[in-house]
Amino acid sequence: MIKGLAITPPVIGRIAIGKVVEKNGKRLPEKDDAFTITTQVQQRGEWILHPLHNALLAQQDGGKLRSIPVTLLFNDPDLNLRAEYSLFDRTTGRPVCVGNGDVARRSTQDGFKSITCPGPQQCALGTELGCKPYGRLNVQIEGQEDDLGSFMFRTTGYNSIRTLAARLQYLNAVSGGRARYLPLSLKLRAKSTTQSHRAPVYYVDMVIRDGLDSKQSLLQAKELAEQSNERVDALEAAARIGLGNGAFEESEEEYAEVVEEFYPIEDGKSMASSDASMDFQPIPSRRVG
Repeated sequence: MIKGLAITPPVIGRIAIGKVVEKNGKRLPEKDDAFTITTQVQQRGEWILHPLHNALLAQQDGGKLRSIPVTLLFNDPDLNLRAEYSLFDRTTGRPVCVGNGDVARRSTQDGFKSITCPGPQQCALGTELGCKPYGRLNVQIEGQEDDLGSFMFRTTGYNSIRTLAARLQYLNAVSGGRARYLPLSLKLRAKSTTQSHRAPVYYVDMVIRDGLDSKQSLLQAKELAEQSNERVDALEAAARIGLGNGAFEESEEEYAEVVEEFYPIEDGKSMASSDASMDFQPIPSRRVG
């Protein structure tokens, strides 16, 4: 294994609740009120829709994708969702500092150093340059063909990160450590806050799939786990080793993409402390019906 290269769960597509568009010669994130499932290929600056997007959209009312049937790759919540405080250099796109509120890895002229991490609001550098939570969720979508592949949902939204972290912990607890075998759905929810000026803010949740009884789903998860010959413990051990092999999770080619979508600068001012640091709000002309 190449040292310094994080070996992440294989990704075959993306899940997003917004997109990057060009406005006045600048590429900026545009908010949305529905999921978009894409491939990993761009055409004319836009991600190409994955076939599963239209297939799932045809099954839902309202013409918008607000629920995605998924299962998890792992039982361990921290492997399914990796969330950290992250600071990126907006010029080079490279990570500058990544921490968990206790310790951080910071890139310096002398290499990586471990430092105390007080969190973005208590860190002078983080406050100045726009450090914020950054989460990556890997899930499998019902109907995909690759048994070990996954779709990645990236977010810097407090609401999505906090909700998904709690759900994953709870689901694994109530299933007796068998969350991988539960039939789940990603759900797009809305809430209004003072910070959003009472406009709806959309965030991602994870629940037992619609139409299924929770108790029965838990019993079926237990049965599936007992019948399975999968070595989930070995799979999770391999995933931990791979993720821990690199200082930062993203590869060189992904840095610019992450900065463009989640750490943009508009009119010379960082958007990291504005509404861009929350979950996506709807495009003004597209209200939820």
